[in-house]
Amino acid sequence: MSELHLDISGPEDGIPLVLLHGFGGDGSTWDAVKAGLPGTVRVITVDLPGHGGSLNADGRGGAGRMAKAILAGLEAAGVDRFHLGGHSMGGAVSALMAMRAPERVKSLTLVAPGGMAKAINADLLNRYAKATTEAEIRGCLNEMSAPGFVMSEAVVAHCVAARSKPGQLEALDETYQAMFPNGAEEGQGVLPGDALAALAMPVFVIWGTEDTVLPCPSPSSLPASFAFSVLPELGHMLPEESPDAIIRVLGQALTSGA
Repeated sequence: MSELHLDISGPEDGIPLVLLHGFGGDGSTWDAVKAGLPGTVRVITVDLPGHGGSLNADGRGGAGRMAKAILAGLEAAGVDRFHLGGHSMGGAVSALMAMRAPERVKSLTLVAPGGMAKAINADLLNRYAKATTEAEIRGCLNEMSAPGFVMSEAVVAHCVAARSKPGQLEALDETYQAMFPNGAEEGQGVLPGDALAALAMPVFVIWGTEDTVLPCPSPSSLPASFAFSVLPELGHMLPEESPDAIIRVLGQALTSGA
């Protein structure tokens, strides 16, 4: 197995911000967000096991395996305490990391996270996992985004190149299957609500009302302690659709968890 791929930027001192991307992406998902964060923030983007530079890293499969592997990988890199943010599947992994090692996580920001309810667009994710051509990938990414939003040529080209890497499609299929422990028709696995509610660090959630992958929940369905921001007319691909909104919420998280 190869090592987990981490991309580290910013100053060497201070508590870093660790960012986890969603299913089928890699750390470049956060490029626009990183560009808008203050230069004083140390940022670590992690390629999830089975994705990008972590294609053959330990922890491939489901969110639980990924959470354990990323916690170990950060520890091996000397990253003991950190702020944590995750999008989509990366949100589910982030929440599991916070539940497993709450003493290490200073704040938690969940961007349209997986694992909050069974409802999920399994068909769209299945098509995305198998997509290889520019037209297929662009079609899926635009379907994941709000009506009228067009994913950039650079993002599509990057995804096409990533899918051509030997073993990538097999890894995505492995991850897709792990998302649905009881079969796709039964929906995704759901994180334990009592454990989420018991998290003591500040938790921020941000979600678009037009999310076609993971439907935006009602505030009452999330723990009352979570700071919940709803973004009207935005879809699932929030790091690309609205990096400024994520930067704003991350700024609150970094301050509240200081």
